[in-house]
Amino acid sequence: MAWGGLFSFAKFWASTQQGGRRQVDSAAHTIKSHGATLARNHFQDWLILLLLILIEVVLYLTHPFYRFVGRDMMEDLKYPMKDNTVPIWAVPLYAILLPMAVFLLFYMRRRDVYDLHHSILGLLFAVLITGVMTDAIKNAVGRPRPDFFWRCFPDGVEVYDKWGDVVCHGKDSDIKEGHKSFPSGHTSWSFAGLGFLSLYLSGKIKAFDGRGHVAKLCIVFLPLLAACLVGISRVDDYWHHWQDVFAGGILGLVVATFCYMQFFPPPYSNDGWGPYAYFQAMEESRTNSNANRNSPAVQTMEVPAVNQVPRRNGDAPTPFSYLSPTLEAMELGLK
Repeated sequence: MAWGGLFSFAKFWASTQQGGRRQVDSAAHTIKSHGATLARNHFQDWLILLLLILIEVVLYLTHPFYRFVGRDMMEDLKYPMKDNTVPIWAVPLYAILLPMAVFLLFYMRRRDVYDLHHSILGLLFAVLITGVMTDAIKNAVGRPRPDFFWRCFPDGVEVYDKWGDVVCHGKDSDIKEGHKSFPSGHTSWSFAGLGFLSLYLSGKIKAFDGRGHVAKLCIVFLPLLAACLVGISRVDDYWHHWQDVFAGGILGLVVATFCYMQFFPPPYSNDGWGPYAYFQAMEESRTNSNANRNSPAVQTMEVPAVNQVPRRNGDAPTPFSYLSPTLEAMELGLK
């Protein structure tokens, strides 16, 4: 059954332009034909993205709340300082660029600029909204990291004030970063980007079509597994408590789901393979086509009775004019 699921996914990839209901016309909605108009229609959305980037930079530079850390609390904060298993520069690579590469692959097959534009826009919104919420909560909570002791007292000499609060003499940057434990930024970003990719793939391969191909679920769960491993690495590196990772994962996945549903139908829907905008464009195209077809300018003009051709079986004559030879033959029953 699993191999059958993989085969069905390969067959779907090879026939995306031919099979299925309401399939995409490969030449109808390309970047060249509709890209500029689509970008103009969503100009405000792209401005909001720039605003989110600015807010994220401000939040990153803002000092977090330095909460009270007493001597007895240090017993749980003496884990060693380690380097990141997943460096911070790698997060945009797998959480943003990797999903975009997948979106481009589907665009190369289907030539649907609505799908490409809305998937990229939804992904960026998911990641940036998650980033803003994560850093805002980090700064407000100010929870110490598991390795806070060595950030605060790099020489191991503890110093406390008269109230029992720590008096840190470590590097300012290490102390500042040491108060940003909750929630995990690596984890929230990972689940935002890879969670969005998981939802996107589940819609494209029709993972919930009721045919029981478990191999499709393996494809859907693969990005989520990668995000989970990133979260686990944050605990293993002693940069976060497990509660930080759990909260970050929930936050990223929830935001990714909301952003995905803003542009795409649910993955279990019959139309889950395409964005709302594509179906709206197709509906408008059909409406305009029907309107043009019913327009008086294109109605068949009635001609004198001499050009009327009797119907078969003795029915009343039907007026027509300017018919091509092929249409005349069809009307006369010759073809």
